[in-house]
Amino acid sequence: MNVLVTGAAGFLGKNLVAALGARKDVELVEVDVGTPAGVLDAALDKADVVFHLAGVNRPEKVEEFATGNAGLTEELCAALERKGRRPKLVLSSSIQAERDNPYGQSKRAAELVLQRFGDRTGAEAVVYRLKNLFGKWCRPNYNSVTATFCHNLAHDLPIRISDPAAVVDLTYVDDVVQAFLGELDPPPRPGFRFAEPLASHEVSLGELAETISGFRAHRKTLRLPDYSSPFVRALYATYLSYVEPGEHGYQLDIKADARGSLAEFIKSPHFGQIFISRTKPGITRGNHYHHTKTEKFLVVQGEGLIRLRQINGTDVVEFPVRGEDYRVVDIPPGYTHSIENVGAGEMVTLFWSSEVFDPARADTIFDPVLPPARESR
Repeated sequence: MNVLVTGAAGFLGKNLVAALGARKDVELVEVDVGTPAGVLDAALDKADVVFHLAGVNRPEKVEEFATGNAGLTEELCAALERKGRRPKLVLSSSIQAERDNPYGQSKRAAELVLQRFGDRTGAEAVVYRLKNLFGKWCRPNYNSVTATFCHNLAHDLPIRISDPAAVVDLTYVDDVVQAFLGELDPPPRPGFRFAEPLASHEVSLGELAETISGFRAHRKTLRLPDYSSPFVRALYATYLSYVEPGEHGYQLDIKADARGSLAEFIKSPHFGQIFISRTKPGITRGNHYHHTKTEKFLVVQGEGLIRLRQINGTDVVEFPVRGEDYRVVDIPPGYTHSIENVGAGEMVTLFWSSEVFDPARADTIFDPVLPPARESR
């Protein structure tokens, strides 16, 4: 399948080209400002699908809206008609096409050009009226508030919000790309049509800034937002794309003593927290129980022995664990528990707790699993 993408170097274009480039069934031609005219002309001779993303949104002169949007679309359609070609043509338009401003008028005019092309030729012509897009590779401090917030907060630069209550309606660029990829596979539907509106998320500027600021603070607080929200997951992915490559690594706060060391990794009110420890040979950790909190222990290096005893009983259950086995042991409430390093070297353990530790409500009560004479250390 031969696919042509105009505006390939733009924000949406880069993301679409990356996805198309991963498909073995696609022969891709990318066209943007500066591409020799012959490349576009040759591509129009073979294209089965044309994604027309090129356009103008912040020109120096208002007249450039018409030439860069409707005019460019007119030239593309005219070239196809001269060649007698009827590829599927997908146009990225904007919800601004519903508004009476120069940009909106030019996008609506481009849609009408495409509609006439589809009516005259019978070609499949599809218009996507896109909302405010966000995602990786969007240019900050230009026309995307999300990109600007992500870039500036990632670089410790100030952001300005004139009205925190103002609401923006955002669509994730990957959702657009998936919809575009879907245009390659279904059977032809000749004629002009508007695509179904894509998923979007309304958020106030104040909430948007607060959420992105939370991503920045995560490295110190270790607290994650609610990633059950697709929007939050997409927003975090977007934020990380603006962090400088050399800044992606960061140090955890290590607590060390004679037993070894321990560091908290991530926390969330939705799933609890994860931490990791290194324990020296012969050392036992734990010897406490919880009323509500539950835990999971996973030794990833070394050899350990996990012991459990119901606090009202005397029977002790033992679980030998080794790093190479990836064996998880659940710690139920009402069971005092411990983990002993019984190997010759250091033991490394991952711990998950169902609750973020709160010193005011620790829910951790000391109680040796074994009588003092039996406990190793």
